[in-house]
Amino acid sequence: MKPTSVNWFSWRTVLRVALSIFFLSASVNAGSWHGIEPFKSRRADVLQILGQPISESPNGPLTFRIAGGTASISFVDDKFVRAKKLRPEIEGTVLQIILQHENSSDTPESMNLSKNRDFVRDETKEALIYRNLKQGIVYTFFRGELQTTRYTFSDSQISRARRR
Repeated sequence: MKPTSVNWFSWRTVLRVALSIFFLSASVNAGSWHGIEPFKSRRADVLQILGQPISESPNGPLTFRIAGGTASISFVDDKFVRAKKLRPEIEGTVLQIILQHENSSDTPESMNLSKNRDFVRDETKEALIYRNLKQGIVYTFFRGELQTTRYTFSDSQISRARRR
């Protein structure tokens, strides 16, 4: 049976909506880790997901013991909101997540970063850094092994967070 133009239109519409949701959800999750997302998640969300921190300070980051190292999570303060001209409700949300990897065997090659054009490569005497600001992810390697992963806001997230 040949589909009618109405059925074909409906099917195309459903397909477009499904693809739009897929691509929007991919960009919304940029820079997130374990459900913690910059400019969205708050301190209570972080504590619910990760439990009690091993260290914390009133205005500083929360630090957690995780498998393979530590996670340090910092939050947006009023000064950052003013400097970046963000909407006031962004204050108190997660600014960035820094994972310190202990004894990681990951390398740029094992993570396919060397050939990935989405990442910009910077090199210093001891460190190799791969940045993807569109996704809000930065990897730092020392002596060829992954030392730090930083999840932060993406370009699109900061654009949406700005005052209009």
